[in-house]
Amino acid sequence: MTLTERSQDLSVVRAGRREWTALGVLMLPLLLVSMDVSVLYFAIPSIAADLRPGATQQLWILDMYGFVLAGLLVTMGSLGDRVGRRKLLLAGAGLFGAASLAAAYAHSPAALIGARALLGVAGACLMPSTLALIRTLFQDPAQRAKAVTLWTTVMASGISLGPVVSGALLEHFWWGAVFLINLPAMALLLVLAPVLLGESKGEAGGSRFDVLSAGLSLAALLPVIYGIKELAKGGWAVGPGAGVVVGVLIGVVFVVRQMRLEHPMVDLRLVRTPAYGGSLLVNLLSMAATVGFAVFLTQYLQSVLGQSPLEAALWSLVPAAGVMVAAPLAAALAQRVDRAYVMGGGFLVSAGGFAWLVVVDRATPLWVVLVGSAVYAAGLVSAMTLANELALGAAPPERAGAAAAVLEAGSELGGALGMAVLGSIGAAVYTAAMPPSAPAAARETLGGALGGAPGVVDAARSAFVSAMSGAAVGASLLMVLAAVLSLVVLRRRA
Repeated sequence: MTLTERSQDLSVVRAGRREWTALGVLMLPLLLVSMDVSVLYFAIPSIAADLRPGATQQLWILDMYGFVLAGLLVTMGSLGDRVGRRKLLLAGAGLFGAASLAAAYAHSPAALIGARALLGVAGACLMPSTLALIRTLFQDPAQRAKAVTLWTTVMASGISLGPVVSGALLEHFWWGAVFLINLPAMALLLVLAPVLLGESKGEAGGSRFDVLSAGLSLAALLPVIYGIKELAKGGWAVGPGAGVVVGVLIGVVFVVRQMRLEHPMVDLRLVRTPAYGGSLLVNLLSMAATVGFAVFLTQYLQSVLGQSPLEAALWSLVPAAGVMVAAPLAAALAQRVDRAYVMGGGFLVSAGGFAWLVVVDRATPLWVVLVGSAVYAAGLVSAMTLANELALGAAPPERAGAAAAVLEAGSELGGALGMAVLGSIGAAVYTAAMPPSAPAAARETLGGALGGAPGVVDAARSAFVSAMSGAAVGASLLMVLAAVLSLVVLRRRA
C-alpha cells in the first residue's frame, strides 16, 4: 500500500455503534416493503370470501402495489436527493402505516386497491431512501460492503417470508392482520430515525423538482413492466404489446430530456460508467433468473408434489440458508480479490445450481431440488450483493438516492423480463411434452389439467417438470452471461 493510499484510508471516517444501530432500524421498513410484494398470496381466498372482488379487481389487489412501487422508484429517489433522504424516509413510514391501516379495514375491493396503491407510493419513498442512507452512513468501503450485504439479504428474505408470515397469521386472525403487522415497525422507525439518522441531500438540494421528468419516468416504466408481466401470463396480445412499445418510446423521450437538464433526475453519465452501468446490467440479469424461475419452483412444490401453500412456503425458505453463509463470505473475499472475479465465480456457482435442476424428474427426491436451489441462490445473491455495493460506491453521495432508485427499478424490470423469457421457455416445453390428445386447457397450463382425468394430471405433472428443466437451462445461461459481463466490464473497477 502506498503512502497516498494509507492517507486516504485514514481520512475515511469509520462507522461506529450509532451507525450500525441506525442500519438495524433501516432494515425494518425494507423487510416490510419487500414482504408486501408477496404477503397477499395466502390472504387472497379470505379477501375474496369477505369483499367478493371480481376477477379483474382481484388481480389488481395483488398487482397494484408492485406496479406503483416500480413506477415511482426513480421519482422518489430523485426527490429524496432534493428534499432530504431522512425526510422522505419518515414521510414514507407515516404513509405506509396509514395505508396499512386503511388496507386492513377496507370494506370494498376498490378501497383495498386504493390502499395498495398508497402502499406502493410509500414503498417507493422507503426503498431508495434506505439504500441511499447506507451510502452516507458508511464511508469505509469494507463497512459499506457489509451493510449492503445485509440490505440485499433482508430484501431477498422479505419476499420469501411474505407468504410464510401471512400463512401463519391467517391461522389465527382475519386477513387484515397481514397489514397490521406493519404498524409497530413503522412507529418504531418514526421514533428512532430522527435520533439516529442525520439529514442528507444531494447537490441539487433546494432546486426545483422536475415534475415533467417524474411524469415521463412513470409513464415509461408502468406500461413496460405491466405489458411484460401480462405477456408472461397470457402470451402475446395487442394491448400489452402496445403498452411495452409506448413505454419504450416515452423512455426515449425521458432520456433525451435528462441529457439536456443541469440537474437531471437520472445522471446518464453515471449510468455510462462501467462500474455503475455494468452493475446495473448484471443486477437486472440476476433478478430475471431469480423471479423467472421462482414461479416454477413454487408450482412444483404445490402442484407437482402436492404440498399445501404454507408447507411450500416453508420449504422455499431452505435455500436462504445458503445465502446466509455465502453472502458474507463473498463480501469478505472481495476485500482481498478483485470483486469482478468473485462476482463472476458467484454467477458461475449459480449457473451450476440451475444446471443441477435441469436433470430433475418426477422421481427426484425433494432434498436434491432444495440443494440445487440453495446453490443457485447462494451464488446469485452473493454476486448481486457485490454488484449493489459496487454501484453504490461508484455513485457520488449527492446522487445516492437517484442511483439507488435506478438500481431498484432495474431489478423490477429484470423480474418482469425473467417472468416473460423463462415463462415462455417453460410454456413451450410444457406444450410440446403434453400428449396431443389431452384437453386444450390441460395442454396450456398445469392448472388447467388439475382436476381432470388421472392420466391427464399425471402427464401434465411430468410435462411441468420438463418445463421447469427448460426454465433452469434458460436461467443457467443468464447466469453465464452475467459472469462474462462481470469479468469483461467490471474487472479492476474499485
